[in-house]
Amino acid sequence: MLGAARLATDLIPRANAIGFSPDICSYLTSDIGAYLAGITPMSKVDERIKGVPKPDVLVYNTNQCRDVQDWFFWYGRQFKVPVLGIHTYRGVGEVTDIHIEGIARQMKQLVRELEPIAGRKFDIDVLKETVRISRRCSDLWKEVLDTASHVPAPLTFFDGTILMGPAVVLRGDPRANTFYEHLLGELRARISGGVAAVDGEKFRLYWEGMPVWGKLRDNATLMMTLKTNVVASTYCNSWIFQAFDPEAPFESMAKAYTELFIVRNESEKEKYIDEMVRFFKVDGIIFHDAKTCPNNSNNRYGMPERYRREKNIPTLVINGDLNDLRCYSEEQAKTNIEAFIEQLA
Repeated sequence: MLGAARLATDLIPRANAIGFSPDICSYLTSDIGAYLAGITPMSKVDERIKGVPKPDVLVYNTNQCRDVQDWFFWYGRQFKVPVLGIHTYRGVGEVTDIHIEGIARQMKQLVRELEPIAGRKFDIDVLKETVRISRRCSDLWKEVLDTASHVPAPLTFFDGTILMGPAVVLRGDPRANTFYEHLLGELRARISGGVAAVDGEKFRLYWEGMPVWGKLRDNATLMMTLKTNVVASTYCNSWIFQAFDPEAPFESMAKAYTELFIVRNESEKEKYIDEMVRFFKVDGIIFHDAKTCPNNSNNRYGMPERYRREKNIPTLVINGDLNDLRCYSEEQAKTNIEAFIEQLA
């Protein structure tokens, strides 16, 4: 929200001033900067929300990013509350029983540590029900994104970055499922009615990497003028967990989080992108090299070149960042994207 509201660039220096490097995750630095400034974009949604509420405990998982542990430990020191975490594997090839058992054991250990904080015993039936609802949310979200395989597509990657909200923060809550059921009906109606997200769609792209949050509208508008739809992305699909099984909640959660794209090795990542390119009928791939997010910048070890050379799939690398717009040149990105689309023609 800080990035999309274009507040982040002014807030990041506040975190830098207390010792956080400008090279680390700009989600982290913009959020801590907002805390230090005493502001939150959530106050525009509900004026009663003045800032980050004081938690009883902070729990993190490093599968999306190892920076999250330092982020949460900072808040732990501010609020003087315990900080617990799960440390996941990186560079995973085949997901094995060893991986699953290692993560499941950490989750079970969390139960033992959280019970005295919560003041009540863990209820396995409640967890099973939550996993069941979460699996349904995940399946619905996948169906939503998969509608973009239709030609022309009824939604774009830029739509997805907003619509993914319930799958991120309300997964396990029935309201998220209700939202996606209604959305899926609307998208199917758009397909039946021949309604395209991009009028006159000519080209279809895949977006690999983080969004440039402060430029969502600008980039979406640019693509529309070029009759180009970014139909799919790695990022929006990060909230699909088809391994969830309510009958084996710990093990299935461990498997789901270990299968995530971001923790896999280059070979597995390429297999995943290959399937996305095929399923969504993609003409080319844009790789976003996000300055402060090396974990989600998959252009740095030759992948774009391999796709061009070995798979004959056109690729483009744009330089920028998820939240820090000082790292993004709009004119350079616009020129490069226009030239890329012209080459596709």
